[in-house]
Amino acid sequence: MAKVKICETVLRDAHQSLVATRMTFDQMAPILEEMDKVGYHALEAWGGATFDACLRFLDEDPWDRLRKIRAAVKNTKLQMLFRGQNILGYRHYSDDVVEYFVQKSIANGIDIIRIFDALNDPRNLETAIKATKKEGGHVQAAISYTTSPVHSNKGFAEYAKQLEGMGADSICIKDMAGLLTPYNAYDLVKELKETVSIPIELHTHYTTGLASMTLLKAIEAGCDIIDTAISPLAMGTSQAPTESLVAALAGTEYDTGLDLNQLNKVAVHFTKVREEFIKSGRLDPKVLKVNVNTLRYQVPGGMYSNLLSQLKQAGKSDKLEEVLAEVPNVRADAGYPPLVTPSSQIVGTQAVFNVIMGERYKMVTKEFKGIIKGEYGKTPVDIDPEFRKKIIGDETPITCRPADMLKPELDKLREEVKKWSIQDEDVLTYALFEQVAVDFFEKRKAKMYSIDENSDKENKLHIV
Repeated sequence: MAKVKICETVLRDAHQSLVATRMTFDQMAPILEEMDKVGYHALEAWGGATFDACLRFLDEDPWDRLRKIRAAVKNTKLQMLFRGQNILGYRHYSDDVVEYFVQKSIANGIDIIRIFDALNDPRNLETAIKATKKEGGHVQAAISYTTSPVHSNKGFAEYAKQLEGMGADSICIKDMAGLLTPYNAYDLVKELKETVSIPIELHTHYTTGLASMTLLKAIEAGCDIIDTAISPLAMGTSQAPTESLVAALAGTEYDTGLDLNQLNKVAVHFTKVREEFIKSGRLDPKVLKVNVNTLRYQVPGGMYSNLLSQLKQAGKSDKLEEVLAEVPNVRADAGYPPLVTPSSQIVGTQAVFNVIMGERYKMVTKEFKGIIKGEYGKTPVDIDPEFRKKIIGDETPITCRPADMLKPELDKLREEVKKWSIQDEDVLTYALFEQVAVDFFEKRKAKMYSIDENSDKENKLHIV
């Protein structure tokens, strides 16, 4: 057994999970060179919700952030999370947009692209996998892990084999809700190792309090790479602590070879960052608690807080237990999708409506109709025809790859973004988050004008 490799998540998923992706580049910058010396397998530094949060809340250009991280991190691979045909947005994009986004991600510094689909529909990964291979990137194809009467380790292994055949260089078990238990993890990794010949990585969350044990059993079964977060931003809805796993494996056949003293430099820095989040009220102590209800309802941490806030807004907080009990029913009706973005939001919101209205499916969201119609791809189980008719009436279900129905978009988008664009990548920012992108471009323009004006004043003063 070779030593276990570690992917550090603090620059992406750790702060996405704990503080709603609000870490700024300035909070990362001082420690990046020290992180580069640790010897991590990779730094997960981009993708997921970071792109949206940079534009919407942090007034940062996500492409600029990536370039700056790449400039500081010269020896360690940079990894991103990519939602297949959804890229980093919330709808399916045409193939030419997906291809161009992959091209620009790799050109700006990404080495490994972790590509997943919320429904585990391989057709939604095709274009992103081909594009990553074409650009010379590492394709890590992810299985969205879930439990249900129709999901099994054998089924996940068959999916992994299919992904390997499509060109995956490694497979990630993406356990977004922390549902994977230690012995299940052992069995699943064993099954995968017997089925595919490429490396296996495990990504899980501490939500249910099981993550460190789950990672340990997965390692014993032959897992090659594990995702962890430096301790100040670990646990709760984040990942297991990096240093704890490094210490647990030290001196064994799985020894990571990482130095706890070097990791401590990273931890000291992020302890200060954590203090900033606590002071600002951004780090809510609730997200650090173990929530075993996740195992009962299979509701990821982010989805749980989302349901609670929807009910609060409707003045129905007392209905939380009812909604949590309704989620598995809605999920079964919808063909047992794994509960990850965007299916978690779609199923959760519909469960809220079903309870608040006092009648199931009296009111149906546009997105729920979309999942039943096939707009998001093929669900793990076929939708009951009678139920489909009740939800979409006489509309024709979509049975092809959803992106086959989309015309190329890039030229039209380039035309629309022309008045704001100052770099090639701006068209992609606009494609994903149209209005948010325009607001960001306007702010950027205003800032550039004020800098120009100030430099003119300085020049004039200098001349005088």
